Amino acid sequence: MLGFGTFSHSISAGRKTGMGYDVPEGVDIRGRYDPEFARILTRDALQFVADLQREFRNHIKYAMECRKEAKMRYNNGAMPGFDPATKSVRDAEWVCAPVPPAVADRRVEITGPVERKMIINALNSGAKVFMADFEDALSPSWENLMRGQVNLKDAVNGTISFHDQARNRVYKLNEHTAKLFVRPRGWHLPEDHILIDGEPATGCLVDFGLYFFHNYAAFRQNQGEGCGPFLYLPKMEHSREARIWNNVFEKAEKMAGIQRGSIRATVLIETLPAVFQMDEILYELRDHSVGLNCGRWDYIFSYVKTFQAHPDRLLPDRVLVGMAQHFMESYCDLLIRTCHRRSVHAMGGMAAQIPIRDDPAANEAALELVRKDKLREVKAGHDGTWAAHPGLIPTCMEVFTNYMGNAPNQIETMKRGDAAVITEEDLLQIPRGVRTMEGLRLNTRVGIQYLAAWLTGTGSVPLYNLMEDAATAEISRVQNWQWLKYGVELDGDGIGVKVTVDLFGRVVEEEMARIEREVGKDKFKTGKYKEACRIFTQQCTAPALDDFLTLNAYSHIVMHHPDGSSRL
Repeated sequence: MLGFGTFSHSISAGRKTGMGYDVPEGVDIRGRYDPEFARILTRDALQFVADLQREFRNHIKYAMECRKEAKMRYNNGAMPGFDPATKSVRDAEWVCAPVPPAVADRRVEITGPVERKMIINALNSGAKVFMADFEDALSPSWENLMRGQVNLKDAVNGTISFHDQARNRVYKLNEHTAKLFVRPRGWHLPEDHILIDGEPATGCLVDFGLYFFHNYAAFRQNQGEGCGPFLYLPKMEHSREARIWNNVFEKAEKMAGIQRGSIRATVLIETLPAVFQMDEILYELRDHSVGLNCGRWDYIFSYVKTFQAHPDRLLPDRVLVGMAQHFMESYCDLLIRTCHRRSVHAMGGMAAQIPIRDDPAANEAALELVRKDKLREVKAGHDGTWAAHPGLIPTCMEVFTNYMGNAPNQIETMKRGDAAVITEEDLLQIPRGVRTMEGLRLNTRVGIQYLAAWLTGTGSVPLYNLMEDAATAEISRVQNWQWLKYGVELDGDGIGVKVTVDLFGRVVEEEMARIEREVGKDKFKTGKYKEACRIFTQQCTAPALDDFLTLNAYSHIVMHHPDGSSRL
């Protein structure tokens, strides 16, 4: 079996940029130089990333153009649906490669950013899996991304530690830890600090390429074949995007000289178009798949974005768009059936609550909501679920274990092949509920606060007893935009009041005053709240809806240092 020396055959003459990084031809680093980052940004690793970029960039560009064409169709009145051209894939009786024993039991997974202390606590949390996130829970600054790669390398090697000087406490890994999954960014996000042949690198290829290059050998040495690396793949809309990932995996395995199918991935079904492509996505990844996940918050965001030109499909207050809505229940039900028919995991959604330490009654009420949601998931057939905070893991674990017993999953016991067919109409049923002034206010208040934190480098933010990530800001933004565009008449306390630009302006002013009271004048003054307010307000009132808030805001956190040679 060949090792990582296999990579060296393709490396061309490189160049060292002053006191900065040693880079191969055609690669420029515009991020700050740091000796720790140089451990990750080696010439060999950068050559691997560049090879991936050069081979797949045209495929990625084509996939992004296909997204634009689909959006135009939906904006002109078309509806997403099952593709007649791939009916044979959906009807055929095929299965994915067997789930590796190392990740057969995934009943509770914890997620969070690739911050050093978070990684240690999450791996020690008692969860079966920790998903380290380069995507929605991370603000993609150069510092966060590169420190995240350093942290993950140390975690895989078992050497990660963190000294909390304020508490005079050292954090280290326990003997038994959760299995590590990594979520790279989506296809649409660039990495502006790394240029390849004069163009920004594709963010997910940077995240995957650096992580794979530096860690696969350690995975194999420490855990043997069939033990990873494991990934989560976000934001896909079509199976052609899964095909690119599959080809990336095969290229990486071939270059490293490792067994085909060593890399395994779970795909988040978090866009409305993707729910009609689940069989096809699994088919493209059938040698590398370990299931699908219900990314339900992003799914709600995608529902609004997909139907942005359909005034008959306005969402109610976002707090009312839960699993009791028929289109949401149908989406999860179809995901479970699809995964189990193809012999892989069907993972449930996020429990976003965080412990309420100063109010035991409110804390118990929150935990009861978690229990009910997790019981619904396990009874429906999910093989596992997500939690945002270590304090929720015992509750989630108890619910799943009480129902599943010692079985690692429900793949074989919950096949349900004879269940009623889920139709396009089920998946597209219009949500029901009221639209209120409080809904508009909550969207505005949460969206601005999340974006303010994101601009200062924090992508996972506790707000009003919930752990929020980028999906929260996206739902808030697109719902405000939708209500403004169509002049929604509010129900409840605001009955007879239409959402106009003037009304929204008053709401923004009043909610900014509330934020200042809640966070304190000093924090408000030194934070990025005014900048976040300006960006969020522009996005909500723009004539055309931008695809992603974070893509628009990314330019505000890019900091170039020419040739990566500057040191701060």
